[in-house]
Amino acid sequence: MKKVLSKLSALAVAGVMTIGMLTGCSSSQPTTTDTNQPAAENTAQEQTASEPAKSSGDTVDIGIVLPTKDEPRWVQDETRFIDALKDTDYSVEILFSQGSSAKEKENVEALLAKGIKVLIICPHDGTAAAAAAEAAKAEGVTVISYDRLITDTDAIDYYVTFDSVAVGKAQGQYLIDKASGTGNPLYLYAGAASDNNAFLFFEGAWSVLQPKIADGTFVIKNSSEAVALQDKATLTREEMSKIISQVTTNWDFNEAKNKAEAHLTAAKPEDKGDVFILAPNDGTARSIANVFTTDKDVTSYVITGQDAEKASIQYIIDGKQSMTVFKDVRTLVKDSIDMAVTVLQGSTPETTGSYNNGKIDVKAKQTEVIVVDQQNVKAALIDSGYYEASEFTGL
Repeated sequence: MKKVLSKLSALAVAGVMTIGMLTGCSSSQPTTTDTNQPAAENTAQEQTASEPAKSSGDTVDIGIVLPTKDEPRWVQDETRFIDALKDTDYSVEILFSQGSSAKEKENVEALLAKGIKVLIICPHDGTAAAAAAEAAKAEGVTVISYDRLITDTDAIDYYVTFDSVAVGKAQGQYLIDKASGTGNPLYLYAGAASDNNAFLFFEGAWSVLQPKIADGTFVIKNSSEAVALQDKATLTREEMSKIISQVTTNWDFNEAKNKAEAHLTAAKPEDKGDVFILAPNDGTARSIANVFTTDKDVTSYVITGQDAEKASIQYIIDGKQSMTVFKDVRTLVKDSIDMAVTVLQGSTPETTGSYNNGKIDVKAKQTEVIVVDQQNVKAALIDSGYYEASEFTGL
């Protein structure tokens, strides 16, 4: 039985785990073609961006590179990868790039030195990651882009993803379903401009929100760029970029908090009241919600999220966050590992569609998403075995 190696160190790589495993942005607008359309906390040990990738001397079959240990989502993914890889004969090493594209490339090079045959990589920056993907392809390695699409390169073989446009649509539709009347204040926030998914999430949200902005149901309060484009149903990549540059959180909790504070400070009392907030993910949703909660002129808010992080599930139970888009990482991880094992066995993986990355159409396996709020949180996340009821209060 071979080893699963997960780099978990802070100033030196400390964590080597041995377990048995089981057989798994471009300037142009990315498009999708569906052939089968489907409806943490940080550990004390942590790899830093400046730390050189270390090798245990063992050969590795599958290399996995994740963006950072500083977001609960990616710690959760690491755990799910380890759970999914029990009882197999293939070896896997997991490295974290800590928000650095340079470190990301170093990680890939370290894995190549260990003889990997398949690389599963979730890029920190979709465009910058092209160099790492091309280095892997030059060595004959199959490259699987995980969750985020690597752009502007033909060095990608497959893409395993949630339907990111569907995530944004679900967030936007939730706000619509909770709104009544006209003139409802709408605050827009987005992910990082370096992340292709941030554009896809925003594209999906805009596609359903825009008609309700045009008819007066919502009034945008924190983006002059969005106001200037509010009559346009479909935005170009450049137009989305203008909006995202104003309302980006960069997936950073503190930046989300600071932006929300600045927006509420600039807003008039009539721009508050019962507000609706498009927050891109759970971490930023919690930060933004905390700010809106403390403003005396905000009487209520509806706020979106995604990733079903434990802290946000507790927020949903407590009524502090309205919803999250649950992306079952177990399924995404299983799809990517199944794809990698299929490649290692010399066969062709199953795909359900394709995404254009600005250079080629990348064959993709898509995973469906589920909207979770107070009404179905127990059924979706506890009864399904994703989390334990004991991890939360008030259920």
